[in-house]
Amino acid sequence: MASIDLHFHSSISDGALSPAEVVTRAAGRGATLLALTDHDCTRGYAEAAAAAGELGIALLGGVEISVSWGKHTIHIVGLGITPGEPVLEAGLASIRHGRIERAHAMAHALDKAGMPGTFDGAMALAANPEMIGRAHFARYMVNAGYIKDVRAVFRKFLAAGKTGYVPHQWASLADAVSWIRAAGGVAVIAHPGRYDFGRTLTERLILDFKDAGGEAIEVASGSHSLDDMHKYTLLADRFGLLASAGSDFHAPGEGGRDVGLTAELPPLCRPVWREKGWGA
Repeated sequence: MASIDLHFHSSISDGALSPAEVVTRAAGRGATLLALTDHDCTRGYAEAAAAAGELGIALLGGVEISVSWGKHTIHIVGLGITPGEPVLEAGLASIRHGRIERAHAMAHALDKAGMPGTFDGAMALAANPEMIGRAHFARYMVNAGYIKDVRAVFRKFLAAGKTGYVPHQWASLADAVSWIRAAGGVAVIAHPGRYDFGRTLTERLILDFKDAGGEAIEVASGSHSLDDMHKYTLLADRFGLLASAGSDFHAPGEGGRDVGLTAELPPLCRPVWREKGWGA
């Protein structure tokens, strides 16, 4: 395992631990280079950086931006950004607008399906109400006994096409990449294995991403199998993309990898942290 993690979340977006807690957890597992990548928000960076400084580990500025690409929702991670940069922050604020309205619509649908109280329950679990999302609904539904675990909630109720799913217009791909670059960062396609795209669509995404100025792709991810790692290693090499690695950790016991360590990248990869001089 590599002692880096360039994709994980705190309670500022949809994680369960505070920025300091999640950095401390990662450090306790041997991490030496981290990036907190909360969804559409950089508010947790200062707290995370203070914790990282006390623990003697390196922390990059990071974010995960929600993107509408055609009919699909994808995520683009920004690494090495300067939190607070005006272009980036204005863009992120524009995405966050409307999340509460979306949450009301989700709750209405779940109420009709026989699961009342989800809006208030989800809001009570959102440390940052501006960032209320599906994970908060899922955790409440488990706590309320509506369903056994978070994965099952997503599979049965909150995935696209299911009862509680409400579509939302996120940032464009070009805008997301441009905001990251304006903040001095590197844009990364997050967990591509989760999108279930065929070869043609995956290659089209990569080409559009590169045209926008994107530079890297997650090869190692908490949701990637060994076959996925092999596939995205070859794609990164073919299309000249740098490789990144992250757990996509949200909360203890919610599946995937724990925070702080990631799978070693295959030798064919060009790790983004080495190419950019971030160390590890």
